[in-house]
Parts: sequence; structure tokens; C-alpha cells
Amino acid sequence: MSRFVRASKYRHVFGQAAKKEHSYDNVKISSSAWDTNLISASARYISINWSASGGGAFAILPLPSPFGPTPYDIPSRLPDIIPLARTHSATVLDTAWSPANDALVASASEDGTSLLWKVPGDLFEDWTSDTWEPADLEPVARVDVSPKKVGQVLWHPTAANVLATASGEHLVKLWDLADGSRARSTLGGHGDTIQALTFNATGTILATTCRDKKLRLFDPRTGSDPVRITEGHSGIKGARVVWMGESDRMATTGFSKMSDRQVSIWETGGLGNVKTLTLDQSAGVVMPFWSDNGILFLAGKGDGNIRYYEYESDSLYSLSEHSTSNPQRGMCFLPRRALEVSECEIARAFKVTSNGVEPISFIVPRRADSFQSDIYPPAPSSEPSLTAAEFFAGKTAPLNLVSLENGAVFASDGASPSGPMPTPASVPVSAPPVSAPAPAEPTPPPVVTRFSTMPAPAPTAATTTIARSESLPISTDVAAPDDDVNDVLEEEVNRLSGELREARQKIRNLELQVEGLKANARKAAQALMEV
Repeated sequence: MSRFVRASKYRHVFGQAAKKEHSYDNVKISSSAWDTNLISASARYISINWSASGGGAFAILPLPSPFGPTPYDIPSRLPDIIPLARTHSATVLDTAWSPANDALVASASEDGTSLLWKVPGDLFEDWTSDTWEPADLEPVARVDVSPKKVGQVLWHPTAANVLATASGEHLVKLWDLADGSRARSTLGGHGDTIQALTFNATGTILATTCRDKKLRLFDPRTGSDPVRITEGHSGIKGARVVWMGESDRMATTGFSKMSDRQVSIWETGGLGNVKTLTLDQSAGVVMPFWSDNGILFLAGKGDGNIRYYEYESDSLYSLSEHSTSNPQRGMCFLPRRALEVSECEIARAFKVTSNGVEPISFIVPRRADSFQSDIYPPAPSSEPSLTAAEFFAGKTAPLNLVSLENGAVFASDGASPSGPMPTPASVPVSAPPVSAPAPAEPTPPPVVTRFSTMPAPAPTAATTTIARSESLPISTDVAAPDDDVNDVLEEEVNRLSGELREARQKIRNLELQVEGLKANARKAAQALMEV
């Protein structure tokens, strides 16, 4: 056994469950057999699939915190009658909060529709007064998705008002909510029930798991057929998939033929399996959750434990496990931009039990005298990068991020590719020749690209050398560049970085289009042979 311990700033992370008075009790959880998480969270509210008579319903409640009482003095034991979103005519199967609006939630139901709900600001006022009377919510929009049940809803990560739905027709449909009368894109090819779906960081690729044991990748704007298909977990029980941030890796959970529970890492370039770990032989579906600080959380339905692993260099390193005797029926995680950084909280889960919701905070044991920048990388912000029209027109933009230290919002620099991209050929860099000063060239105007809205990055040694050799004269009698030269260098580096990101994005989109054309050609050839 090695006596060396792998260094990690998250090695001692522990889970801290909320006190009973900071949790919700008397929660009437839906008994639907459809395999979803039963709960979803924004930075302000949680939504819970509710057991209600006379149709389908879900509840919206203020965000509980393990560090203090709930807002509006709502008691931990909920009243028997509370305001519900109950317009659906059949059981609600899934809910999802918009990443661009913490008060906007979408629901999916067995009645074949998806409804949109806006939480009014005064919904929870006077809950504790004697004169309070609960008033149910009304939807603000309706999308008729399918004649069959709608099992999942998922918001696009960068485009505002773009919603994906998965239905009993074995189809994924993408909608521009400004015009919900027709689907803007329909993705097929599934041989059975769709079990999970996820977007990559920029929303240009969508991955699905299916009861037919296949893992599929789609370009949702180029065609209805998958561009890549591979065999997933060999067991027939529920498989889940989650994209691992801005990398070109996905994580799936599922079962082997011998009913072992597994977690696998996949590279999206060729959809090859990178690593598979066997967890145990329990029967509950494993729910995977990715945190952008490189941690993968795994929570099994019917278990009382939550495992978490740190991902590094295509390996998963076990950190620890949060264990209780109270099993979970469902779970979701809080958006990272809403964490309590003063408590060194790096993640927060909301655990659904048989009749309650319990917040669990995952904490790095440090003194938080100042902001701990090493454990808080920027988080996805609530500002969308694109409109729905721009997305369906083919435009792509990086994810907007927010600093958890000062709230500054900026575009992701795309350092980690968010899709299968080839590595560009390296450019040899040679030292520039020393020559006499040349006449000064006019300063080029700043170049603005659609792939970067953040300030120009500081130039590295290599990029500075390239920029000088291409656009600036070198003088032997100057010890260091003045402010004007620095400005020109930064502008040049910003321009080159933008062009490189745009070239990579175009290459990836062309690759996916080629794969889509090949899939359509194979389908057409097969149809001709069957005539």
C-alpha cells in the first residue's frame, strides 16, 4: 500500500444535515412510479412533486437552509393545506427551474403538457397570520408536447426561453417558449423510454440515456437522428447521465447485467468509455450530480448515503460518504451561485424523504476569515448568453459565469472544450530577430467577437511572443513595453484567442453535421433496400 496520500483541497469535505427545525416536514410526496428526482431547486425556491387529488400538482416553497430558519417564518411542519400549482389534469412527473430566472419553473405531466409558472413575490406573505388563506398558482404559459405523458423537462444552459422535453413517444423536443405552438427541433431514434437527458455547457450537444441501453449524442439544430450512439450500461434498470462541466466528458450511472450499480466516464469525441467503477449491488437508481469544482455526487434512491468523488485526469478519487439511516426518495442540488461562501459551503443538496425535505450542506473545514478563492471557481450565472432566436439560427456563445467573491459576471474563456474538438496543431515559436526600430504602426481598433464578452486576458509568454513577431516591431533600446504597447498586445491576444475559439467551434459543428449527414444517408440507404 502506498504511504503517499493524494493532495486535494476537498479531501476533508463533510456533509452537515440541517436541524429538524430548519427542514420541512409534513410534505406529501408524489407516489408516481416515473423515475425522476421529485424535487428541483433555484437560488430562491424549491419545487416538489405533490400527492394531490383531482389531477396533478406540485408545491413551491422558500429555499430551506441548514444555517438558519426558513424565510417568512414558515414553520418546519407545513400546514395540511398549502398553495399548490395544480392546473395539470394528471400527475406531475418532473419540474425544472430556469437558470435565467429564479422565479420561473416548468413542469411536465402525464397529461402530455408542459406548463410554465411564475412565482409571485408576495406568495409567502402572511403565512403565519390567522387570516391567511392559501391560493393556488396559475400557469403563465402552456406547451402541448405530446398525446402521451411528458417525463422530463430541461432548460437550455445558455439560451433564454429554450426548453427541452422528453415524452412517451420516445422523442426529445426543443421549444422556443415565445412560440409554443410548434417544436423547433425533434430528436428521435430512441428504441424505448428516455430515462435522462443533459446538455453540454454551451447547449450545442444533448445526450440521452434510454431503456434500450444506448447512450446517444445529438446536435439539436442539425437533424433528428443521433450523431453518435454507443452501448451504455448493460442492465435494464434506470440509467442517468450528467455532463461534467465545460469538459468533453460525461458521467453515467446504471446497472450491469449482474445488477451491480456502476458509474462510468465517457469521452464525447468518439463516445468511448474511459472508466467504469462498480459501486455496490443495491437496487435503487443512482442519481448523479456534477459540481463545477470537479466533484461528482452520487445518491442512490432508497439509500441513506451520498458518495462523492473528485474527478481528475480521467479518474474518480473517492473523497468520503455522507451516511444516514433515513433513505432518500429523490434529491436535487442548489445552484452554486447561491451557496454560503462564508461557511465554506461548496455544495448543498435537498434530500426528499418519505414525508419531508432535508437540506444537507457539504463543507470544507476551514476558517472563513476571507474568501477562499481556491475552493470557489466561478459559477454559472443567471444571465443568458443567447436569445432563443439566436440559438435556433445557429449561433453559439460561451456560458456566462459569476464570481462568488464579488458578483462580477463574465463569459467563460472556453479553456475546457465543451464538446468533441480536435486539438489544434502546435505552432512553433522562434525568437524574433533583433533589428533597428521600425516606424510605428497605427494601433489597430479593438476586435469584438461573439465568443467573448469578458475583459481581455493577460498575455502569456508564448502568446506575447507570437503577437510581437506578427504585429509589433522589436527595439533593442527599450527595456520594457510602455502602456500603449501593452494595450496593443492585449488587443492582439484577445483577437487571436477569439479567432481560435471560433475556429474550434466551427470545426466541432462541422464534425457533428458530417456525422448527422452520414446517419441520414445510412437511414435512406436502408429504406431503399427495404423497398
